[in-house]
Amino acid sequence: MSIIVVTGIPGVGKTTVMKKAAEGLNTEFVTMGSVMIDIAKENKIVEDRDDMRKLTLDQQQDLQVKTAEKISKMNNVVVDTHCTIKTPQGYMPGLPEWVITKLKPKTIVLVEADPKEIYNRRLSDKSRKRDSDSEEEIKQHQQINRSAAMAYSAISGATVKIVFNHDDKLEEAIKQAKPVFE
Repeated sequence: MSIIVVTGIPGVGKTTVMKKAAEGLNTEFVTMGSVMIDIAKENKIVEDRDDMRKLTLDQQQDLQVKTAEKISKMNNVVVDTHCTIKTPQGYMPGLPEWVITKLKPKTIVLVEADPKEIYNRRLSDKSRKRDSDSEEEIKQHQQINRSAAMAYSAISGATVKIVFNHDDKLEEAIKQAKPVFE
């Protein structure tokens, strides 16, 4: 295995699903946002990760390049990131050409759930400053992510795996995700 990218909109549970699916494997789990925030904090650009999506496009792109360069040097890694990032200017690709070609993933995993489930998860998560999107906006974001994932696949040659993480069905989601590690 080389690099697997896991994506999904905020509140879908992508981190939980993939960390559980990777348990016991010789795999490093890297959160792209954490690497980016470390680089941004070192450069005194932001104070916390939820401010990242409010940066200018130029700032975000510069951070993406630096992050991809760092991660591309790793082996046997799951990269936890977002397929697209909702910004005040519109949706920004989370894995534009200059990132996806550096990462060269084997598989792109897209974790999804019903919009109502994600909406309720966001409401109950007091640990983060989540966007207050409507169910319709959440549905739209997931549709945009599907399109973006296939575009990333066309550029990189990676397969795309969709994993459904429904409420109270974590074990099912983990079973769906396991084959990407084979």
